[in-house]
Amino acid sequence: MAEVVNMPRLSDTMEEGTVAKWLKKVGDTIEEGDILAEIETDKATMEFESFYSGTLLHIGIQEGEGAPVDSLLAIIGDKGEDISGLISGAPAAQAPSVSQEQPAASFQPTPSVPEGVEIVTMPRLSDTMEEGTVASWLKKIGDTVEEGDILAEIETDKATMEFESFYSGTLLYIGIQEGQSAPVDAVLAVIGPEGTDVQSVLSGASAAPSAASSADAKTTESQIAQPEQSAAATAQATSNAPNTVIDSRVFASPLAKRIAQDKGIDLTQLKGSGENGRIIRRDLEGARPSSTQAASAISATSVAESAASQAPSIAVAVGQEHAELIKNSQMRKVIAKRLSESKFSAPHYYLTIEVEMDEAKSARASMNELPETKVSFNDMVLKACAMALLKHKQVNTTWKDDHTIVNHHVHLGVAVAVEDGLVVPVIKHANQLSLSNIGAQVKDMAGRARTKKLTPAEMEGSTFTVSNLGMFGIDEFTSIINQPNSAILSVGSIVEKPVVRDSQIVIRSMMKLTLACDHRTVDGATGAQFLQTLKTYLEHPVTMLA
Repeated sequence: MAEVVNMPRLSDTMEEGTVAKWLKKVGDTIEEGDILAEIETDKATMEFESFYSGTLLHIGIQEGEGAPVDSLLAIIGDKGEDISGLISGAPAAQAPSVSQEQPAASFQPTPSVPEGVEIVTMPRLSDTMEEGTVASWLKKIGDTVEEGDILAEIETDKATMEFESFYSGTLLYIGIQEGQSAPVDAVLAVIGPEGTDVQSVLSGASAAPSAASSADAKTTESQIAQPEQSAAATAQATSNAPNTVIDSRVFASPLAKRIAQDKGIDLTQLKGSGENGRIIRRDLEGARPSSTQAASAISATSVAESAASQAPSIAVAVGQEHAELIKNSQMRKVIAKRLSESKFSAPHYYLTIEVEMDEAKSARASMNELPETKVSFNDMVLKACAMALLKHKQVNTTWKDDHTIVNHHVHLGVAVAVEDGLVVPVIKHANQLSLSNIGAQVKDMAGRARTKKLTPAEMEGSTFTVSNLGMFGIDEFTSIINQPNSAILSVGSIVEKPVVRDSQIVIRSMMKLTLACDHRTVDGATGAQFLQTLKTYLEHPVTMLA
């Protein structure tokens, strides 16, 4: 019996995953424990193993595509087994009318709809999708469509996904043009026998809200009346123009778009060799930035030089405007969501204190003279925080609506910058570790964080977080609290500056620490007392060795 494999929840904060790589293909034999795919979460890229044995019958999420947790990832069963019912979300004997994620469509065919005619509606391709945009049509009116053919590329709120047909027949009608958006369940297309009276089919349907303008509607009616003429016009337009653009969108495959973006190639200057002039991967082989762009720039420069010669007192800057659209990674989207929730839910306030670090510098130099010992200033800050939190437990808390959790253990989160954003590995029971042990753990976890080798368990459970930008020359900054913590410490750089000591101006090494607190759990006086204790430990590091 076939088994459905859904997108797994691989971390406590994971809401959506991206398939980085499939290690099996449709038709492969799967044994329980085999690695099916590598899945990118908001925190790491992890291997996902199969809990079933059988044949891989269906892949629901292609490489590079994202989908919410519990979306159909794959189907494993017996070779040749009928899985159409599982893919459509309905019993195999019933013909599906929409994609698997789509709920019952608002339109239901009436008895007047001829047999064999199917109305395809805008599918719900993610759990948060309310409307979709047709990025490109891969079929045109009059084309023959086979079950499983890709009809169109549809942009959702999360990704651009290929949408395949569940029916065979002729594409009779396109309800949403390229570049246009429409709500879920709006009429996307009609598929059926050639020669079907589409107008009568649509008149018998409950009209979904249309996203097209009145001008677009007239164009669509013309396509219905003369499908062959419309198809021919479309084919001619795409074959004659090298920059095949419809509604300012390039008619190209997602892979071609990614390659072009990486190489800096302008797709509008290429002629596609794919179906209907679609730009595909092979069209980019050997492609270079357009010479017309360079000529345009030269022409613009000549005009500017001419103007400058007539009015030498006015300097005119010329150039080409350039902007790049970069798809947000899963990690970046989760960072944005979590920090927004923290900033808008927790009433932040900030306390800053200046710490003299001369004794800390001397102590660190002495400790690093010992064999196999390497202690950083950040390690000293972490150790001082762990000890101070034991004395000021109210800072080591978590707010809940009807109670506050006071943690008697200290799990320190350490903010680490990675290529796609920020991760926070956690040093468990940091108060029980020596300076050198803290340093070794931070070095190990930070290195694995940058290569996405941390496990979700190593990034969970923090009770307090430290963020250090001192190594970048930042003297002072504020951070957003890492929920569910009640506070986060921002560590600046160590700067030599003149200070007054015993009525004398002397040069000292000073470092600023800023504590961001959640006012629901940490009062101002409590936060200030914590910083005073922290200052004492750092200015007298021998107290941390007792």
